[in-house]
Order: sequence, then structure tokens, then C-alpha cells
Amino acid sequence: MMGAAAGLATGLVASESQAQRQAPAARAPRPAPPPTSPATTPLGPLDTTARHAMIVDYDTGAILLEKAADDRMPPSSMSKLMTMYVVFELLKNGRLRLDQQLPVSERAWRMGGSKMFVEVGSSISVENLARGVIVQSGNDACIVLAEGISGSETQFAELMNETARRIGLRDSTFRNATGWPDPEHRMSCRDLVHLARRIIHDFPEYYSYYNERSFRWNDISQENRNPALSRVAGADGLKTGHTDEAGYGLTASAIRGGRRLILVVNGLPSMRARAEESERLFEWAFREFENVVVFRAADTVEEVPVYLGDRATVPLVAGRDLVLTLPRQWRRNLEVRVRYDAPVPAPVSKGQGIGTLLIGGQGVPEMNVPLIAGADVDRLGLLPRIPAVVGRWFGG
Repeated sequence: MMGAAAGLATGLVASESQAQRQAPAARAPRPAPPPTSPATTPLGPLDTTARHAMIVDYDTGAILLEKAADDRMPPSSMSKLMTMYVVFELLKNGRLRLDQQLPVSERAWRMGGSKMFVEVGSSISVENLARGVIVQSGNDACIVLAEGISGSETQFAELMNETARRIGLRDSTFRNATGWPDPEHRMSCRDLVHLARRIIHDFPEYYSYYNERSFRWNDISQENRNPALSRVAGADGLKTGHTDEAGYGLTASAIRGGRRLILVVNGLPSMRARAEESERLFEWAFREFENVVVFRAADTVEEVPVYLGDRATVPLVAGRDLVLTLPRQWRRNLEVRVRYDAPVPAPVSKGQGIGTLLIGGQGVPEMNVPLIAGADVDRLGLLPRIPAVVGRWFGG
């Protein structure tokens, strides 16, 4: 369930048919759970009215809550997170500029649903279009970006699928840039969590757009639809969604005391239910769980004896900050043990795996964390080795 902090870990495909062949294969269909069925958590079942839900700690990847998290569901406008991931990536690698002007086609102008209210024949900067997508959920702005980047929305959807595969989305298939209803346009809660983590990690210079509360375009001011921004302390993104088939959904993130959580809910019956349920689940997750620092990256866990080395011991370290997300009530039961074979024969290379940290305790799921050498230890020369070998023979 819980892991230590880990590093997170563009061209077009040739044709729509090729994109369909290469899109992630759908898993066997499963019946959707009833909206009133509980979610699974480390603390036991938790009732939620969401049909699909997931909460994850951003730093450790610990899953705090999940319900039908791998079901391929209609993501509606939450799939605009993928649209913007593609845009942000092009901006970061220099293939697109924030001040670059993109033309508005008649198709974009006529696009239905939520709108930025673009004007046909005009040109709009990429930055304003991004704000129109993120703050106003403008379907028309998505079309302008898609056509400006790839020539058509169909080709842009191919780029979305290619990018999704590359960054590790396993249960997502995109057929448009907006989340407009399509029987093949699908994502899972787990993929939405992963995508949100990638946006926050990969594009910190653009993530602040998701915290803008309103945006005015064409003399029309619209408020950000994300209810968490006004209801949840520390919330700073990301995106809502709604269609008749999907119900009301939200992908959101909030940070408190340096600890960030990501929440995804979908299939809620109303805007009010979405706002209240997302707030309730955020408050539950922040209240019931904490991040525990077991060791820092350079902390010496233990000094391990070295045989025939130019130093007697080698420090055993984790090599990275070892942080666990645990229910607060589990901390007093946490047990940590170290396992290694000693002495370690020289030479020893820094970073070489030489031990394991065993974490467990009453009620705490068992975990094994590799430990590594924190320094190089050279092998003794021939003459200095003789007394060491003789001493080992007689001393045992």
C-alpha cells in the first residue's frame, strides 16, 4: 500500500487507425459498483457516494482510499488534464510559446458545451487559451489548441494517446481534446491521479494556472468550477468534469504543512454532492493519516563490519529520504529492524545493496526497503590481509 518517496519517474502517430491499434488495451469490462458501496482504505471500509474514487499521497504514492479505481470510466472534462499536459510539454521543450497566436476556426467557434467564447477568425495566445481551458473549461479553447498544434482534433487525440502511453497511463484512451462524450474516450481514477502527479511534478512553472479563481475573456468573466479551491484549505488545483453519462467528477490537489494529497472522484449526482463529498474526503485523509520520516537519505542506519577492507566498517544508508504514509494511530506500533549478512567482503562500492530495512508492527503492513553502502571500502593489500585472514581462522 505504502511506498517511500520516489522519483517520478512528441511526434504524431501516422493515422487514426494506427492510433486505435496502439491505444492501451481495454481490460475486461466490470459492472460499475453501486454508488453507495464503500471505498477501501487501510482503516477499513469508508462510505462514499462517488461511483469511482481514489486518494493518494503525492510524495510517497501511498493509497489512502480507492473505489473502482481501475475501471475505465468517461472522464468528461477531467480529460482536459491530458490536453494541457501535451501543451505544457510542448512549451517546456520550446516547440510552443506562451505568446504564440493560434487562429480560431469556425469549428472551434461552433463547439458546444462549456466555452471560453472565442471569436471565429480571431487569433488568441497560447497562454490565454490555456487559461480558457483550465479556468473556464472551454471546449472551444481546446479545439483551437488542438488544431493549432496538430492540424486537427483527431490528430491531436493521437498525440494525446501517444503521450499517455509514454508517461504510463494504462487505462486511458482519448478520442478528442475536450472530453466530449464518446464510447471509446475513457480514463481510470488511477490514471487521473498519475496524470495529476505528473503535471504537478513536471510543470511547476505552469501549475499555478490551476489555482486561478476566475478568468475574463471577450468581456465575459467566469469563475473556476473547482469547488475545492474555496472549500478545502490548501487546495490549488486541478479540474472538474461533468456529462450525463459520467455524472459529476473532480480531480483535485491540496497541500498542508508540506504534505500534498491528490483526490479523484467521479459519478456523483450533483454539483453540490461533488463539492461536499470532495471536501469530506479531503478532510478525512488529512486528519487520519500522517507522513513519518523513518530515515533521511544520508542517515547511517547501522555500521556494518567489512572483511579484508581498508576500513573496519561501512555505513548502511537508505540512499533517499524514507518517508511512510501511515494512519496516525499506527505510529506507536511501528517496528523497524535491519537485516544484513556480516561481515561484508571487501571491496564495497558506494551504492551497493548490502541490507534490508524491515518495517512492520501490529496493524502495520510489512514492508522491505533495500539499504545500500554509504561509502567505498577498498580491499586490503596482500601483506595487510595476512593477519586479518589468520585472525579470522583462529577467532572464528
